[in-house]
Amino acid sequence: MKSLIEEVVSRQTEDTRIECPLCGPDRKKHNTKTLSVSVLPHETLYKCHHCEAGGIVFPEDLSVPIKPFKKKISQIPTPINADNATIEKWFASRGITLTDMSKLPVMITGRKFFHGHGELPAIGFVYGDRNQPDAIKWRAFEKKAFTQDNAARTFYGLELLAEAPKEIIIVEGEADAVALCSIGIPAVSVPNGAPMKVSGGRISPEEDRKFKYLWDSKEIFDSAGRIVLACDGDPAGDALAEEIARRIGRERAYRAVYPEGCKDITDVIREHGPVVAKQVIETAEALPLVGVYTAKDYRSQLMDVYHEGVGHGESTGYPELDKIWTIKTGQVTVVTGVPNSGKSSFVDAIMMNLAQRCDWKFAISSFENPPHIHLAKLSELHAGKPFFSGPNPRQTKADLEGALDFIDDHFIFLESKDGSMSTIDSVLARFRAAIYRTGARGALIDPYNYLDLGHEESEHHAISNMLTKVTNFAKAHDVHIFFVAHPTKLYPRDDGSMPIPKGQHVSGSSAWFSKADCGITVHRTGGSVEIHSWKCRFKWIGAQGTARLQYDLLTGRYSEYDPANDSDLDDFGDFEDF
Repeated sequence: MKSLIEEVVSRQTEDTRIECPLCGPDRKKHNTKTLSVSVLPHETLYKCHHCEAGGIVFPEDLSVPIKPFKKKISQIPTPINADNATIEKWFASRGITLTDMSKLPVMITGRKFFHGHGELPAIGFVYGDRNQPDAIKWRAFEKKAFTQDNAARTFYGLELLAEAPKEIIIVEGEADAVALCSIGIPAVSVPNGAPMKVSGGRISPEEDRKFKYLWDSKEIFDSAGRIVLACDGDPAGDALAEEIARRIGRERAYRAVYPEGCKDITDVIREHGPVVAKQVIETAEALPLVGVYTAKDYRSQLMDVYHEGVGHGESTGYPELDKIWTIKTGQVTVVTGVPNSGKSSFVDAIMMNLAQRCDWKFAISSFENPPHIHLAKLSELHAGKPFFSGPNPRQTKADLEGALDFIDDHFIFLESKDGSMSTIDSVLARFRAAIYRTGARGALIDPYNYLDLGHEESEHHAISNMLTKVTNFAKAHDVHIFFVAHPTKLYPRDDGSMPIPKGQHVSGSSAWFSKADCGITVHRTGGSVEIHSWKCRFKWIGAQGTARLQYDLLTGRYSEYDPANDSDLDDFGDFEDF
């Protein structure tokens, strides 16, 4: 039986925005349309921007058929005008001279209603075909007021790029793209400007979904050898440039540096002319600077530390564990433990906590867990209920669908189906694609011994070289990589107890200890699980020590240790059993 909100959503046959049936009646302005509905070919999505209710309704649950999805523009003035003289006059007021409109991205004019300002004459920046646009972003001529028809989801100005451009210039706004095109430099603009939430020079994970346009344009971007980021010269613009570079690969990214007093490329053209603007693009600085650095290269990072402190990693979700280990992007954590101690289950729990608490996305290369089985385990962590039938109530269909929606939004699974052995290069290439596509901030390799290490002279050198590649990748793409590795065979102590493996005991090489940023051992003992931190490269991330957690075998969840709930885990079998 459909809920009230699903019933309302199921009656919609096209994209719309309506009053939320859950929170609308209780609000003072109860007619406010806060519920967005997006009708797609195979499902309908909904999200309330006030009470945060959201979900998905599938076609078989709908009481009316869904019309085939069509890109739709609403509220476009009829007829659409292209008053070039007015457009040229507006750009001239900004110091930009337009001469040949046929060589510029598509622009139109019309009258639009702007909230708080009423109906005003405006310029429209057209995304897609002039006659069947995907979206139009409007800006009033006389005021700084904005609105749009449909949501822009692609780059503005893509139609002007060659099929395989050697260079792509990315700017932050449509007017900047037009300004560059006006001096003979084709440029594209991001569809949604700079990120709203910036911390420490990086975007918030909540903003990750806004960058889908990069993946959608992957084919044309892959052909370019040089990508110049001519974003605004402010913290938000810097964060935008960093995030684009993180996804497309810093080795191809160049940052435009503006003359003093100029915030963007339009300022450069207006204040210094086309010749200087072209020089700014031609002399853009490579982001992954190789070689010798001066102190000034680190000035912005140093000032962040001076004003904000050195910072800390993200919480694991367990206060006791946070005392010895937190999680920071750009680092590698090696997780070890004797067989069936729960290494994979522990990392799954940490990833789910980061996804739920911090909105992180993850790329998973798990050789021992087929994706559908891994999905079932992650669904237990999300729902807090067993996947299979048993003595305890299992997940309902609604629980499972809710878990799958969340997992689909936060986890991507990498699997090789051609039967070939995976190498660390092939795994990192797939990680790079996942970062490009989803903005993943975390990745998992579980376990390492499934990787083909090639024909190195020794296992030690092969592992050392592999870890060098992994740590360099983590830093270059600003992701945290969890690397699960088995220890060498351990033998019981004289009293019969098993020693606790640490970094020096991981199979194959001492590099597991020396090259890891953080080292964790999962050790099952009696009625609890001990988490041993045997290495933290930076003291603000954690410290050597031990934390104890409780483990629920029915759901795979961990919790703070409570002696009153202690039970012998050995009575339940292996942690990795499903």
